[in-house]
Amino acid sequence: MAYNILIVDDSQTMRAVLTKTIDMAGIDRGRLYEAGNGKEALEVLESEWIDIVFADINMPVMNGIEMVEQMVERGYMANTPVIVISTEGSKTRLEGLKNMGVKGFLRKPISPELFQSVVEGVLAEKVGGGGGVSVQAPPKEEENTFSIDF
Repeated sequence: MAYNILIVDDSQTMRAVLTKTIDMAGIDRGRLYEAGNGKEALEVLESEWIDIVFADINMPVMNGIEMVEQMVERGYMANTPVIVISTEGSKTRLEGLKNMGVKGFLRKPISPELFQSVVEGVLAEKVGGGGGVSVQAPPKEEENTFSIDF
């Protein structure tokens, strides 16, 4: 199954790196959309079917947390999992993201193997094939990465 993907990051370079990481991880992608901030991402979500969102936290205009809050208010979180990929990762902020329904967090820079593990787990949950699988990060990155057990 090919997935429509939205990458939300104010850095064009980071969006290109994530695109390459998606391809290296072997994620079957349909259409790939990009947004430079949360406001642009919401516009894409209003007009396109998106299967998964990868979002930075720190962006101009509308940051990633504000974007997730808007996604919750508009009901997008029910069908569109979000994985936050950021350099920021305070424990309080991560707990807040989890509580809003964010499915995963990866601290930049990320390895394609860890990326693949977390993304495949989140996508398996989305299509109902998760069946009790838990995505785990390697021990050295455990504190910097999370995904929801499903």
